[in-house]
Amino acid sequence: MIAIVPLLQHVPLFQELAQDDLFGIAPLFTEKHVKKGKILFVEGDAGEELFLIASGVVKIYRVDNDKEVTLALFREGDFFGEMSLISQGQTRSATAETLEASTLYVLNRTAFTAFMEKSPRLCLKLLETTMQRLRHANDQIYDLTFLGVRSRILKMMLRLSEQHGTRTPEGLLINVKLTHQELANMVGTVRESVTKVLQELLDDDLIHIDKKLITLKDPEALRAELR
Repeated sequence: MIAIVPLLQHVPLFQELAQDDLFGIAPLFTEKHVKKGKILFVEGDAGEELFLIASGVVKIYRVDNDKEVTLALFREGDFFGEMSLISQGQTRSATAETLEASTLYVLNRTAFTAFMEKSPRLCLKLLETTMQRLRHANDQIYDLTFLGVRSRILKMMLRLSEQHGTRTPEGLLINVKLTHQELANMVGTVRESVTKVLQELLDDDLIHIDKKLITLKDPEALRAELR
């Protein structure tokens, strides 16, 4: 499992650890290969593991009255499941599902807690990361409460481009395949509304869509509309 060390060096939660600490925590992970569409855990499950993504994409979502709400998309270098590790007995607050075939590294709560007791730096980084994700959740609540559908879609695409963007000659590619329904689940609306807004953006030559991949041709124009 020493091969995981280069990945840990680029994960915000672990990147500030000393080299010796990284080599100490690496053997505590176990490798897991999962297919597309695999449910990793369900809301309400006991939370005993932290997941680190080596490859693939994982969707975090909740279901309310049969309506799915996507909370986050994670890919290579991201981690999730840390909230339930902080306090024993906590259950999962959402469901995690792979959107692609994925390779994951899994860290058990007992091993994580034992290592954390020896590393104050890791404790501080975990607290910092938790606060950042709480702020992100607050932003999502604000958007759903005060922004119209078009603004929510623009803001979500800009956020995805920051998290998963790749520069191309055409613009900023969101390097995650998303259906109209998946985008609708992320912004709290219906698929038809997403289709309408995306068509408007295509007509205005602000985006390009190819095989479910969206490219922002003029991100600044989209940001300007939100001001």
